[in-house]
Amino acid sequence: MATSFTKIPIIDLSQADDNSTRPEVLKSLRDALIEVGFLYVSNHGVSTTVVDNLVNALPTLFKLEDAVKSTVALENSPHFLGYSGVGSENTGGKVDRREQFEFATELGATWRPGVPLYERLRGPNQWPRKHPELRAVIEDYIKELTSLGERFLDLVAEALSLSVGTFQPFLSDQHRLKLVHYPASPVGDSTVSQQGVGPHKDSSGWWTFLLQASPPEVKGLQVLNKAGDWVNVPVVPGTFVVNIGQAFEVVTNGVCKATTHRVLSGPHERYSVPFFQGVRRDLTKAEAVETLKAHFDGLNISTESEEGHAIDSAFLKGKYNTWGESQLRTKVRSHRENGKKFYSEVYDQYINDDA
Repeated sequence: MATSFTKIPIIDLSQADDNSTRPEVLKSLRDALIEVGFLYVSNHGVSTTVVDNLVNALPTLFKLEDAVKSTVALENSPHFLGYSGVGSENTGGKVDRREQFEFATELGATWRPGVPLYERLRGPNQWPRKHPELRAVIEDYIKELTSLGERFLDLVAEALSLSVGTFQPFLSDQHRLKLVHYPASPVGDSTVSQQGVGPHKDSSGWWTFLLQASPPEVKGLQVLNKAGDWVNVPVVPGTFVVNIGQAFEVVTNGVCKATTHRVLSGPHERYSVPFFQGVRRDLTKAEAVETLKAHFDGLNISTESEEGHAIDSAFLKGKYNTWGESQLRTKVRSHRENGKKFYSEVYDQYINDDA
C-alpha cells in the first residue's frame, strides 16, 4: 500500500469466513488500520431490508413539519438526543450546513445525585409523534449495526495479532446514531458556505460505521491523506464506510490513527447515517493508554499530515480523567443551550476551559 493513500480500500468480510482467504483479508485489514484509518466493508451481513427501510424513511423524517421537529429538539434532552437544525453546530469555527436527528440504544435514565455527572449522558431517545413506524425502523438498524460492530472488532483484534474479545471491554452500553441531511448548495454562489461538516476526527466513539444513503452521483465525503491531499470517498452501494475514532487511536498507542475527514455540500441534497460505537464512560486515561501499550510499543507509528496532526484528542490532551467527562465537556461546548439548561454546575467551567 502506498505511503500516502489515494483511495479507500474495500474489505470483503465474507472472505474472512473462508480459511483459504482469511489470511489475505486480515493482512488487507491490518494495512488499512495502520496506513489509512478508513475502509469500506462489503458483504457485511447486515440485513438489506433493515438498511432499505431506514434509507426509505429518511425523506419522510426530514420533511416533518417544523412544529413536529421542535417537539423532539435536542435542547429538550440532557442526553443530547433529538433534532438539531441547519447551522446549529460548527466545526473549526465555521458553521456546518446540515440538519440531523440523533438517536441511541434505547436505555432508561439512571443518573442520580452522587453518581458522576457524565452518567447523565445515558438515557432514552425522543421519538417523533404520529410516526410510530419510524421507531421500529431505527431500533432495528441500531441492533444490526451493534452486532456488526462487535463482529468487526474481533476481526480487527486478530488483524492486529491480539486475542478475539480484546476490544469488547472498552465498549459502552449505549451506541449513538445520527441521521443527517445536507441540503443542496446553490451552484456558483460564493456567499454560501460549502462546509457540510468541517475537517475533524471522530471524537464520540470507538469506531464509526457510515451508511452513505444517497445515490452514487451524490458526492461530499473526503478523507485527508498523509500528504495533506483530500481523497474522495465515493458511494459504493452495499457497503459501509468504516473509520477509527480517537479513543481507538489512544488505546492502540497511536498505531491506528483516527483520520481527518470532512463533508462538502454540493448541488444535490445528501443523506448520511453514521453509527458511533460507544466507549465505556468510566474509561480512564491510564486504562486507555496502558492496557495494550506493551503490545503496540514495538510497532511503527505512521505519520499524518500537518492539518491532521493539529486535531488533538480532547480525551488524551485535556485535563479530565475519564472518557465520560471528556465527552460531556465536548457536548456542552457544542450544544450550549443544553449545557445551560441541564449542566449549569459545570457549564462555565467547560465553556471557558480550552485545555
